[in-house]
Amino acid sequence: MSPSLLMTDPAAYQVAYAINPWMDPSLWASADPENRRAARRAWAGLRAALEAAGAKILVMPGAEGAPDLVFPANAAVVLNGLAILAQFRAPERQVEEPHFAAAFARLRAKRVIADIATLPPGLVQEGAGDAIWDPVRQLIWAASGPRSSLEAPAEIGRLTGEAVVHMPLATARYYHLDTCFCPLSGGEILYYPPALSREAMAQLVAHTTADQRLEASDADAKAFCVNAVCLGRTIIMARPPARLAARLAERGYQVVGVDLDPFILSGGGAFCMTLRLDHRSAAASARTRPAA
Repeated sequence: MSPSLLMTDPAAYQVAYAINPWMDPSLWASADPENRRAARRAWAGLRAALEAAGAKILVMPGAEGAPDLVFPANAAVVLNGLAILAQFRAPERQVEEPHFAAAFARLRAKRVIADIATLPPGLVQEGAGDAIWDPVRQLIWAASGPRSSLEAPAEIGRLTGEAVVHMPLATARYYHLDTCFCPLSGGEILYYPPALSREAMAQLVAHTTADQRLEASDADAKAFCVNAVCLGRTIIMARPPARLAARLAERGYQVVGVDLDPFILSGGGAFCMTLRLDHRSAAASARTRPAA
């Protein structure tokens, strides 16, 4: 079955405010028409790369006044047909919540997903950006920190019924786990150590072998290459430094680099711009498998 990913039409995208260290509205405004055109080209390039890797892309509409709607990774945690809707910390992004809720209602009506869950009032959790499914280990790596509450990982575990590993983040610059941590299909983890707390590093070491831990460099992280989409043996990311591409090629991966510069201006890359809709755990698959 083809991987199914959600993307958001980029027509309303711009850098209109600053809620992370990457964002500079004045820099965007200095070349607004050119940046908007570049963003549409970059979005189309990412979609084409994902489709070439075998993905099915579903597109939800954008909305004026909600420019970061273009980053649907933050919309929800989706696993085993259940979408757990995000609750955003920043008021600028809270306006996205009804748009994403409507999108998931449409996906449920089309049977792309089976059910929708909401988080307790007051709990902040920003979707797959801070809760990443690892199909190799059959667990969720879930962060707390700048964008998600300390209690969020346990709540994600309760709602999904899957194992969760808590990964507290260490810096506002890498504000979501997906900016600094990427499980690969062969069992490796591409990660940026300075973004992870001591507790998170201990958890990483406990759940991986040394050969599985691939440290990203400062240049790799700054280029948003850790914020990547892994589809089988293909890894789609913002344009990578040559050394990173070579390291991954040595592991048997095909690295596809895409110009995502307009979205990096908001602190987002390939993973941020997509949301995987079809992840299923082995346990859930076994429960739904017909008896022999």
